[in-house]
Order: sequence, then C-alpha cells, then structure tokens
Amino acid sequence: MESLTLISQSRSLSINPNLRILSSPNVSSTFIPKDVPYFKTQFLKLPGMATRNVIVSAATTEKPWKRYTGGEAKGFVDEMRLVAMKLHTRQQAQEGEKEAKAPEEQHVEEWEPTLHGYLKFLVDIKVVYDTLEQIIEKPSFPSYGEFRNTGLERSEKLAKDLKWFEEKGYGVPEASSPGVAYAKYLKQLSEKDPQAFICHFYNIYFANTAGGRIIAKKVAEKILDSSELEFYKWDGELSQLLQNVRDKLNKVAENWSREDKNRCLGETEISFKFYREIVRLMLS
Repeated sequence: MESLTLISQSRSLSINPNLRILSSPNVSSTFIPKDVPYFKTQFLKLPGMATRNVIVSAATTEKPWKRYTGGEAKGFVDEMRLVAMKLHTRQQAQEGEKEAKAPEEQHVEEWEPTLHGYLKFLVDIKVVYDTLEQIIEKPSFPSYGEFRNTGLERSEKLAKDLKWFEEKGYGVPEASSPGVAYAKYLKQLSEKDPQAFICHFYNIYFANTAGGRIIAKKVAEKILDSSELEFYKWDGELSQLLQNVRDKLNKVAENWSREDKNRCLGETEISFKFYREIVRLMLS
C-alpha cells in the first residue's frame, strides 16, 4: 500500500491556473425504462460540451415513470433515485444493472486505496462542493434558493479534514482535472439549465450520504486506522435533513413539465461519469 511522504510544508490548495481542463464526456444515456412509450432521441448542446444523444420520453402525459419493481414512483425524487440506482453495478447495489468494468465499479471490499489517492479525492471533491454551494448561495434561478442551508453542505467539513491532514504533516495536493472539469461544467450548466443542474445537486449530495459513507468506512479501515473524517459527519439527524431536501426537490419539480423532468433524468449518467472520475482518484 502506498504511503504518503511527510513534508514540512504543504502545497497550496488553490487550483493550478495552468491545469488543462479535460474535455467533458460525450455520453449517451441508455437507462430509460423500455416500458415508457414513444422514445425519441433529442440532441442537447450544453455549454462547453460536445453535442450528445440523450434518450428521453416524448410521452405527453404527466404520469411518473414506473418503479423498476413494478410499483409507482412517489414524487420526482423517487424517479431520480430509480434512474440513479439502475446506473450502479450489480456489485454496488441490488438494483444495479451496469456491468462492472473499472476498478472503482467493483465492490468497495476489493478496492486498494492509497493515502495519496484519497487526499487527491478529498481535494477534488471539495472543488465540486465549493462550486455547488457558491451556485446555491448566488443563484442564477430562484429555485436554487430553496436549497440554502440544508445541513448537507460539505465544504467547511472538507476544509477541516484537509487542515487535519496538513497538521499531521501530510502534503495536500492541488486540485486536478477531474474535480476542476466537473466544477466548470456545473457552473456553466447552472446558468443555462436549472432542471439538469438539479440532477447533479441531488446525485452529489445524496450519494455522499449513502454509498459515500460505506466507501469512507472501508477506506478508513484500510489506510486511516479507522479514523472518521468530518466529511462524513452531519449536524443534526441525517435522515431528517435528507427528507427535508427531498420535500424541497419534489416541491420545485411540481412546476416542471414532463420534458423538463426527462431532461433532468437524462443528466444522471453524465453526473455518474464525472463523479466516478473523481472517486477513481482514491485508487491512484
């Protein structure tokens, strides 16, 4: 297992201005359930992104997607959850349908994280949370204001964790391409498409409270002597914080058309692709 060399002076956490931003991924969404009628492919051109094919439903009714188990979805958050779960691998979740190919798509028990890689992950994911929280604080659309001070915010917690590593003498790396590229994409998207942006907001925050905590526990056992980071601690009852945000998301989505909702759902795979690039840093 790789260990991180102690150094007396940590490097700055600022983003390297000469860092090359990777091209945003060209993703084709293939996860829309087959029982939704009248599929068609729309071509979406997002800021700074190549044109992509995103499969969305052209159904004109407001009936929500069916659960993959055969039941009915309960509010729009449930629709987002169902699409997200289907994009997990079978090793990661019972509802997952994706075949595991990359190391980070395997069950976390099989991971071989490194301390250096974990620090890279924490730095890059902080860039993403910083960006999300700045967008919410100074919203381009009124609906974003619903999500101020939810209790799920992570930037301050991550700052404490990185300071803790520095105080122990570990060198904290600069932000790298995966985190910087995702942050740039979120900023551009938030200014143009609130429905698509909300998809990322949901997946980033909720993933950290579910699979993120499982990953954190296993990684801590392997490389941190089971130390629990502030990143995985919340002030208040987490289940209630999550329910409050679910209620707000459902409320915001009540005013969306079916086309708006499908565009939001169609962004899920892009969110997963960006996030997996950052998670992969743990194994580097």
